[in-house]
Amino acid sequence: MITTFAGALNTGLRRALEDDPKVLLMGEDIGRLGGVFRVTDTLQKDFGNNRVIDTPLAESGIVGTAFGMALRGYRPVCEIQFDGFVYPAFDQIVSHVAKIHYRTQGKVNAPITIRIPFGGGIGSVEHHSESPEAYFAHTAGLRVMTPSNPADAYLMIRQAIALDDPVIFFEPKRRYWDKADVDFLALDRDGGLPLDRARVCAVGDDATVVAYGGTVATALSAAKIAAAEGHSLEVIDLRSLSPIDFDTIEESVAKTGRLIVTHEAPVFAGLGAEIAARITERCFYHLEAPVLRVGGFDIPYPPAKLEKFHLPDPDRILAAVDRTLAA
Repeated sequence: MITTFAGALNTGLRRALEDDPKVLLMGEDIGRLGGVFRVTDTLQKDFGNNRVIDTPLAESGIVGTAFGMALRGYRPVCEIQFDGFVYPAFDQIVSHVAKIHYRTQGKVNAPITIRIPFGGGIGSVEHHSESPEAYFAHTAGLRVMTPSNPADAYLMIRQAIALDDPVIFFEPKRRYWDKADVDFLALDRDGGLPLDRARVCAVGDDATVVAYGGTVATALSAAKIAAAEGHSLEVIDLRSLSPIDFDTIEESVAKTGRLIVTHEAPVFAGLGAEIAARITERCFYHLEAPVLRVGGFDIPYPPAKLEKFHLPDPDRILAAVDRTLAA
């Protein structure tokens, strides 16, 4: 059926609630309102306010309460309204949720999924368009995931909720309205791609472009333009930011000899830096040029009218393609 990214998430959350009575949703305005982006629309009406819980405006309290419930056998799914609002809950996430399994020598799990709309592209005000993924990917004990399309949105939210590990689930907010034909029954039947595997979205021979979340569509647009100019780009959707599927990237770079990594977050100390370092180690004798990164600038997120200059676009990716092919 044709569905939006947000609609696919809604269906995935609905199925999780149906399948396991220990699954519950909690967050600011997710019940009666259905969330700011309407991802949880109608779920409180259908499952009741004990399973879809409107919380106070207190992110630390949301995650702290979820942590306690997880220790009692529940599988809470928290919604943080916007990326910039997660910081009050940062201590709960990195000091407690991420560490409890190790602190108890594997005796205690924290099966919490924390949904965070992230990135830009919607013209929001301050604190509503950020890319904090590197903070969480740097934290041992957390899985960090981000789908880029409706099918993965449905599949990955179900996989994340079923895990016994805590998952930071980043949702690229500018993709909420993207539409695609999703065969939910086939995904349920076949299980889809494992949660920690990257996907090759476009096959090419001249250079590899690694992207995730909102920049995957941007990279695919760049690949189409490059094809018209006679260049063949292989595009990889990372999907999992921790752990990272370096094997898939290595296999591609061994073929193309060139790698460009793009993300909305600032380039400095971003995930692109880790990918560049690892692939340089693993593919040193295959690389024909240095690994290049295309990302946001090292500034606070700019005002809405300037964000188009801050976010990677096909032109900036193609400029990096020209640089790597000229090397």
